Amino acid sequence: MFITSREKSIIELIVKTSGKHTVYSLSSFLNVSGRTVQRNLKSIESILKEYHLELKRTANEGLFIDGKNEHIYRLIQNLAEVSPTDETPEERKLNLLIILVHEGPSFKKQVLANQLGISVTTLTSYLDELADWLQKYGITLTRKRGVGVEIEADEADKRHALASFFLVYFYEDIIETLYGMQTGNQPDEQVLGYFNPDYLIAVDQVVSHYLALEQTTLTDSDYIGLVVYTCLSFQRTEAGYRLLSYDSLENHEANEYKLMDSICTELKERLSVQIFSSDVQFLTVILKGSKVQDPDAVYYDSILLGHLIKNVIRDVSEDLHVDLSDDFSLFQGLLAHMGPSIFRLQQELDLFNPLTDEIKKKYPVLFLAVKKSLEKEFKDISFPDDEVAFIVLHFGSAMLMNEEKVHIQAVVVCPTGIGTSKMLASRIQRELTMINKVEILSIKDFQTADLDEYDIVISTVRLPFTEVEYILVSPLLSEKDIGFIQSYLQSNVEKLTRKKYLRPTQKQSGTEVRALLQEIKDVHASMEAILTNFKVHRKHSAGTHVKILTEMVEEAERDDLLQHTKEVVHKLMEREEKGGLGIPNTNMGLFHCRDDKVKKLIFQVAHLDEPCKIKGMDSVEMDMKSLLLMLAPEELSRREQEILSLISTSLIEDHRSMMIYSSTNEAVILKKLEEIFLDYLQTNLIKE
Repeated sequence: MFITSREKSIIELIVKTSGKHTVYSLSSFLNVSGRTVQRNLKSIESILKEYHLELKRTANEGLFIDGKNEHIYRLIQNLAEVSPTDETPEERKLNLLIILVHEGPSFKKQVLANQLGISVTTLTSYLDELADWLQKYGITLTRKRGVGVEIEADEADKRHALASFFLVYFYEDIIETLYGMQTGNQPDEQVLGYFNPDYLIAVDQVVSHYLALEQTTLTDSDYIGLVVYTCLSFQRTEAGYRLLSYDSLENHEANEYKLMDSICTELKERLSVQIFSSDVQFLTVILKGSKVQDPDAVYYDSILLGHLIKNVIRDVSEDLHVDLSDDFSLFQGLLAHMGPSIFRLQQELDLFNPLTDEIKKKYPVLFLAVKKSLEKEFKDISFPDDEVAFIVLHFGSAMLMNEEKVHIQAVVVCPTGIGTSKMLASRIQRELTMINKVEILSIKDFQTADLDEYDIVISTVRLPFTEVEYILVSPLLSEKDIGFIQSYLQSNVEKLTRKKYLRPTQKQSGTEVRALLQEIKDVHASMEAILTNFKVHRKHSAGTHVKILTEMVEEAERDDLLQHTKEVVHKLMEREEKGGLGIPNTNMGLFHCRDDKVKKLIFQVAHLDEPCKIKGMDSVEMDMKSLLLMLAPEELSRREQEILSLISTSLIEDHRSMMIYSSTNEAVILKKLEEIFLDYLQTNLIKE
């Protein structure tokens, strides 16, 4: 048995005080964090399986070991004989990975095994696992007779692989170490056998300072990720592992690049380590992929993404029989989260979510519904489970759920109803946690059973009924069979949740009448401003889009809708520099900004006789014939943001909408806006 001292202590405590200790009490008793205990419990569950035992919880979250007395006795006997080690397999694999990426170019197996203090057999097993891990980052690990172990990779891939290994397996350790150093507890040796403590605390301080200065908010896991990547980059560069070039399209004028450049410049002085432009570019991609925007900042931006998110909310609402389509805070939260997230996935950056397993266990059906919709709407992006779990949290919060109320019931049909079917039923519940109950029926009993009681029918033999939908599996339930069942559940979420999901309580508009009156006032003022100030400009003469924008803004200033035309146009140009504003697969461009020089909400259209070339939102140059201008004051209420979001997401909701907005017919566009506003009033304010 391989076991650490802490894992052995936890098992002994649980055995002695069955049902009394919780994760919290264990963390206090052992003087470690709750996250560390949770991680140890996962390893303990694997150990218990070898003894046919299970780790379970009482109603009050007390931990106890469930199983036959003789199995528990055998476990205790073996625990007494075993000598625990304080180096886990993950720690040994980390040491091996560090050696592979820091030394070389090749290693003899026996030398590596001696360095790590393990047998050649164990080393071979570790190399197999690391080869799979490294492959995800485009790194090839080869083992050749007479040469030894070699890895082929460029520097960027090595940094990604090493940083991701730290974040996936040692996330809690890094948090605990940083917290300890912040409170004056400086380690005497390298952190996790790699990080220089002085460098780590310096990076933490500088990154934290500049993020606060720029009012940039990151999630905990993204912040730790940025610290790890930054410290690792400085140590790799100092050790002579140069990132000679980094293929990135990052604009040196972009805010993220400037922020990362400031961080690296200060660290360069504090640590006396030479850092290069390629390193700053590399870290800018990490920052951009982790940046959490202020939800208020994306109120009508990212039209394409907004459209797809609306579709995801609609799909999940339909599947779970709840209506979340009018939940603007959910839409806003997803828009803020998914922009950086998609960038990260497109850059093939590994993502780590420490809560994934817990979320899948807590919201299994919601997880299936969200995953199904993401696959349907984002056909060119593959969302890993860690990312799906983040998105599930947004929905879980919107639905005000503590636990899911859906109970999926399965029936296993076999020739006799006995024998291997018992083992199959047990495996189904163990491997597919979203299935709450599995009943076993013989073919004879199944013919007279009420099929409405079951959500899924699983059989070990071909059934002689053509009208029954079922999944045929092996009595031993292979990995392929598990995949078939998961795929069926994901495809039939709507059927599984019909009449089962608790509808969320109706949203309250507030206990105070004054708050409701203010909302009504905001909505009225917003809609009236849009409709009153709307107009279609016809631009006959050729000119750049900057010239056309300037003319439109100047006219708005003459109408007393804003002031300081030059400043507003400058703000619009700044926004265009951050990313294209042309809407792909249309002839429209949406130019927009928020500025304190704007007095009222403005939405106007300019139709151009001769198209202009502009950059699209997909970074591809396109022809623009309709320039849409949307301006708003700097400060906006939630309802005002919703009104602007309504317009932007309606631009491409269907072919008819695109035809209307790109037309020169002022009356038709105005009628479309009135339809949108009327629908909003009926579904939001009047209903409430």
